[in-house]
Amino acid sequence: MSEQQASSGAADQPAAPSPERSTGRLYGVGLGPGDPSLMTVRAVEIIAGADVVAYHSARHGRSIARSIAAGHIRPDHIEEALVYPVTTESTDHPGGYRGALDEFYEAAAARLAAHLDAGRTVAVISEGDPFFYGSYQHMHKRLAHRYPTEVVPGVTSVSAAAARLGTPLTEADEVLTVLPGTLPEEELTARLSAADSAVVMKLGRTFPSVRRALERSGRMAEARYVERATMAGERTGALADVDADTVPYFSVAVVPSRIASAAGEPEPAADEHGEVVVVGTGPAGPRWLTPESRGALAAADDLVGYTTYLDRVPVRPGQRRHPSDNKVESERAEFALELARRGRRVAVVSGGDPGIFAMATAVLEVASEEPYRAVPVRVLPGVTAANAAAARAGAPLGHDYAVISLSDRLKPWEVIAERLRAAASADLALALYNPGSRSRTWQVGKARDVLLEHRAPDTPVMLARDIGGPEESLRTVPLIDLDPAQVDMRTILLVGSSLTRRVRRDDGTETVWTPRRYPER
Repeated sequence: MSEQQASSGAADQPAAPSPERSTGRLYGVGLGPGDPSLMTVRAVEIIAGADVVAYHSARHGRSIARSIAAGHIRPDHIEEALVYPVTTESTDHPGGYRGALDEFYEAAAARLAAHLDAGRTVAVISEGDPFFYGSYQHMHKRLAHRYPTEVVPGVTSVSAAAARLGTPLTEADEVLTVLPGTLPEEELTARLSAADSAVVMKLGRTFPSVRRALERSGRMAEARYVERATMAGERTGALADVDADTVPYFSVAVVPSRIASAAGEPEPAADEHGEVVVVGTGPAGPRWLTPESRGALAAADDLVGYTTYLDRVPVRPGQRRHPSDNKVESERAEFALELARRGRRVAVVSGGDPGIFAMATAVLEVASEEPYRAVPVRVLPGVTAANAAAARAGAPLGHDYAVISLSDRLKPWEVIAERLRAAASADLALALYNPGSRSRTWQVGKARDVLLEHRAPDTPVMLARDIGGPEESLRTVPLIDLDPAQVDMRTILLVGSSLTRRVRRDDGTETVWTPRRYPER
């Protein structure tokens, strides 16, 4: 069957299998990125032994897969060109774009099934790897459970792009993120911000949004561009220099290994200002990190922070870590700003949200004075302990609430007590930070007594400890039974308002919530 006959669908249908003949075998064959010499020995063997060679193409009839394998296709091969009815254009199909493709895949699978039923061996060839954004997979889903099947892997465009750039993709514990350029721009931005290294596939018409995502995520300076890797017309270079109007579908954006890239970077000049980014890590480990925070931590030359919080950040080769005690916040802030003044990119690591009883204030206070007023400072938000604990409990902070620290190290107890009375008399739910420590043991009892002046004894109080961590616990007790001995520095207290409800659900779990609607007076 000629390519033209297969494309038009005018060829004779394959004969039905005779009762004594077994079915044929299906092969999904990866051809590599484009250069025929990068086909595997197994791929060549399969094509040589196949009765039918099938490949996908757009309506223009040209198939990249066929062009790669052309030297191994014989005149007596039966060719099945599986021609897409649409690629990126619109369609009047009643099921829309997806409906048109699903109908095409069903029809294409039926054509191949007829050959298999006739006992013929069918090789579906695809560029790259069949299971890596490959067209073959749509045939596999429809046929592999019905016929003997083998999938032959191929060199992916990702590997080819890195090889042509001469740039490592990953090193040590780095994680490679592969993204389709068809993702929404916001999603691309978030994922690129968090990625150690990344490859964005399917450029072409998506290139403008991919470019904006790289800029917004701060990765543009690292980004490289590869077009038609290993094929005729190959082009590589800095992505920032690429004209969007010249970008084909078969191109990728590469953000290579941070470690490998940093190895060749020169030390900053003495008069070159770096940057301080104050990063909130959330209340526990990596699951609570935002993509932006994860990216900032990975991009930093230096990490500065309280030892406990630094231990939550993975160790990266080439990164300098500067741990310190929890009681030297001003000194830590000045140290970080001095590093940045020498041209270093510094991440100050803060637990929870850095703007809530944490390092953002300390850094900005020092940065407001000379000689640090010219040093750029950014603050990245994190999940704060109050919100994490509230989510575990249900929604106790679902209405107006106040956040108060019970620590009297930086303000007198009289101020704390006055604020507790004001918040309690206003019927606000409360999040109480820093309730106690080994050296501060009486504040919780005093706070309980103050609150009982305005709250009912059965007001629910949630004792949330190490939320998100290995020793996580959550207990809810009546205010009257709040025991200071059960509270430490890893605990946050959430105190309900007069409307807060504590409910036992049918599955045995308990939830605490504060209604958003206040009763009319």
